[in-house]
Amino acid sequence: MDVRQGIHSAHAKQMTTEELRKEFLIDKIFVPGQVTMTYSHIDRIVVGGIVPTDKKLVIEAGKEFGVDYLLERRELGTINIGGAGTVTIDGTDYELDTEDGLYVPMGTKELSFASKDAKNPAKFYFACTPAHASYPAVKINIADASPAKLGDPNLGNVRTIYKYLHPSVLQTCQLSMGLTKLEPGSMWNTMPCHTHERRMEVYLYFDMPEDGVVFHMMGEPSETRHIVMRNEQAVISPSWSIHSGVGSQRYTFIWAMCGENQVFDDMDFIDMKDIK
Repeated sequence: MDVRQGIHSAHAKQMTTEELRKEFLIDKIFVPGQVTMTYSHIDRIVVGGIVPTDKKLVIEAGKEFGVDYLLERRELGTINIGGAGTVTIDGTDYELDTEDGLYVPMGTKELSFASKDAKNPAKFYFACTPAHASYPAVKINIADASPAKLGDPNLGNVRTIYKYLHPSVLQTCQLSMGLTKLEPGSMWNTMPCHTHERRMEVYLYFDMPEDGVVFHMMGEPSETRHIVMRNEQAVISPSWSIHSGVGSQRYTFIWAMCGENQVFDDMDFIDMKDIK
C-alpha cells in the first residue's frame, strides 16, 4: 500500500518537478501477477491495478482500513483495459471484456479477479471510496455507459465521455467513474480548464505509444504546474487544482471522482486570461 498525504496548494507552489511527481504521480499501476494500491488522504480514495496471470488475485484490507474486509465500509468501481477477465463478487462471476466496467457495492466480502488467458491478461483499473449504503452490483458495457460527445476540432479537443459510474447509469454512494476517448487529431482533454472544490479526481492515462506523453496541467489557476505522464500512469488531482492535459497525440483516460456531489456541470470554469 502506497499512502499519499494531502498537499496544501501553497506547498505545491514551492515543489520541484521531482517533488510534484513523488506526491501526485502514480507511476506503476499494472504489474503482472500483482495488485497495486495507492491510498490518498484526499477524500480517502484508493486506486490501483490488478493483473491476474495464472491464478486469481484477491484484494485484501490492511491495517490502513481498520476493518475485517476491504468493502465493509467502502464501494468499488473497476474498468478492464486489458484482455478478457472475470470478477467474482461473493461467489457470483461477472465476465469483463476490454472496456467493460463493474460496480461493486459496500458489504461485499469476497472479491477476486482472474484472466481468461494468462498470455493476454486482463488489466483491471479500480477506484475505491468510503460508502454509507449498499446498492446492487452492476456490470456496465461501454456501449451502455451514457456516452456524451464534446469538443471542437478547431480547438483540438473532440472527445467522447463514457459515464460508467454516474447517476444517469446506476446508483452509488459517492464514487463516479468513466472513460474518455479523444478523437484522432485531438490532444486536449479539456481547455478552458476548471476546478471544483466539491470533489477530487484521479486520472489514468493510457492507450498511448511508448514514446507518447501527456502534459497533465495542475496547480492553482494563477500559478500552474505540469506533470509529464506516460502510458498507464495515474495522477492525483486535488480539489484546489485545475486538471487539464495535452498529449503528443491522441490518448484515452479513465477518471474517478469522489467528494460532496456527483454532478458534472457545476464546475468553476477558469477564464483563459486568468491562467498563469
